[in-house]
Amino acid sequence: MQAHRAETTLAEDGVLTLHGVPFHRGESVEVIVLPFPTPVPTGSRHPLRGTPVKLVAPTEPVADADWEAAG
Repeated sequence: MQAHRAETTLAEDGVLTLHGVPFHRGESVEVIVLPFPTPVPTGSRHPLRGTPVKLVAPTEPVADADWEAAG
C-alpha cells in the first residue's frame, strides 16, 4: 500500500474536500485527518523571570520633587 499526502484548508465546519488525489471512482480508501501542530512560541512569556533585582535606596521617597501636589 502506498500513501498519498494531500493538504487543504476547511472552508466549512465539518466538511473536507480534496482535489487531485490519484484514485478512481469506486476505489475504497482510508482517510486519516490530522491537524497541523500549533507552532511553539520561540520567545519566553516571562522574559524577566529569574532576573536579579537590585533596589537602590529602597527607603527614600520616589521622585518627591516631581509631584505637582507636593507643597
